[in-house]
Amino acid sequence: MGSEHSKNEGGSSMVFLRKGSKLPAWEDALLSGKEPKSLLKRGLRYVSLSLIMKGMTSTPDFLWGLPEVQKLNLSRNQLVVIPPSVGKLDRLVVLNLGGNCLKCLPKEIGLLRNLKVLFVNMNCLTEVPAELSLCRKLEVLSLSHNGISQLPFSFTDLTSLRKLNLSNNRFAQIPLCVFALRSLDFLHLGSNKLENIAESVQYLVNLQIFIIENNNIRTLPRSLCFITTLELLNVDYNAIQTLPDDLYLLHRLPRIAWNPMDKGLHIAHNPLSRPLPEVIEGGLDVLFNYLREKKEHN
Repeated sequence: MGSEHSKNEGGSSMVFLRKGSKLPAWEDALLSGKEPKSLLKRGLRYVSLSLIMKGMTSTPDFLWGLPEVQKLNLSRNQLVVIPPSVGKLDRLVVLNLGGNCLKCLPKEIGLLRNLKVLFVNMNCLTEVPAELSLCRKLEVLSLSHNGISQLPFSFTDLTSLRKLNLSNNRFAQIPLCVFALRSLDFLHLGSNKLENIAESVQYLVNLQIFIIENNNIRTLPRSLCFITTLELLNVDYNAIQTLPDDLYLLHRLPRIAWNPMDKGLHIAHNPLSRPLPEVIEGGLDVLFNYLREKKEHN
């Protein structure tokens, strides 16, 4: 059926359906003899293409002949490689590669100069190409659930980045480049191998949500208390014994929080020294008053 359609149409975009050619089963089922452009969804703002959960083991060649696509979802397949041809899709604003088997990203990803949102979570990455820092419009980046232990210092150029998810990786320390990302309002570093938070964290002056749960952090730096924009601070499941006296400066934290989605201070499952556990039972106001009085007496 597909080869007959190709012969009748004679279009160059259907050259891969010529008689005698053989497509992977998933690609044949995906097109069903149609033009690739028929898969595009044209909304009010974006031209989108979703190939989520299609059983793909490689990216279809027709994809690189669709330069008009702005939102591309290739998540939850079995992709092992993203080819350099991805650089041809230079109008992309949103790219979702989550839930695949990618071990690396091509350096050509740096050609996506209009990219604002990139998901590469739940893959097999151990590093990230420095060329990604050429995507200066990037606002949202998720690299969670990989095997990454460091980031290129060139990431300091991602000055538009607002949300960064580095959770469930192998970071032993917060990458230095992160402290230069002054526009960040969301930073997730949970489930890594962190043992401390550098004093430089104070430079994240717009941070509202900071999640560092499930690490091995023993103390919180005093400089953290100067990020007065914080509305959610999650340090659950660490090794914290004491709290900085200036913690009461975080006046936007509304409560001691227990639900993971709630704003506030999350500090459960830490070996806090007495009398902190008893004080925290009284709520955030009681804790802040205790720390304030403690500081005045010191």
